[in-house]
Amino acid sequence: MSSRIEQIIDEIEDYIENCKYQPLSNTKIVVNKDELEDLLSELRRKTPDEIKRYQKVISNQERILADAQAKADAIIAQAEVQTTALISEHQIMQQAYAQANEVVLIATNQAQEILDNATNDANNIRYGAIQYTDNVLKSLEDIIGNAIETTKARSDNLLHSLQECYDLVSANRVELSPDVEEPNSAQAKAEGGKSAELQVTEI
Repeated sequence: MSSRIEQIIDEIEDYIENCKYQPLSNTKIVVNKDELEDLLSELRRKTPDEIKRYQKVISNQERILADAQAKADAIIAQAEVQTTALISEHQIMQQAYAQANEVVLIATNQAQEILDNATNDANNIRYGAIQYTDNVLKSLEDIIGNAIETTKARSDNLLHSLQECYDLVSANRVELSPDVEEPNSAQAKAEGGKSAELQVTEI
């Protein structure tokens, strides 16, 4: 079962896939700002919870290692008890020493195997959680980057259209009165230049 953040990413990808292309372009699309912002807002709300969930999974690594260490300590303690019982029997002292050493060796090997397996499991869980979180953040990075490029392209196109309209109006005025110089023409040109330099920050 996929998480909500994965569902939101799928919805954003479907939305972008279904957007119409801008006229005379096969790469730039027209997006509904409100719909895209709603999806991104929900994604922004869900992302911290999702990351916290995987951070909790990573933190379980210490618990896994602690449990393994406790099991290993219990095995070694039991082996030491058995060793003491065997040594206390004087009639089979030599045999007791041999058996005790064998028990300790087996117990030590078992304890090391448990620790090794627990460490591998914890590392695998940690790696999987980090990889998944990185994939989620990569998807967010791609979506935000595409949104920035689309917004910049729309802003540049609007500014270019405004500049063309301004130049056309100025040319028409000159054609209507080619020999007449208006009293405030210098000031008007200065103000017009400032208007042409305005940048559109949002549509």
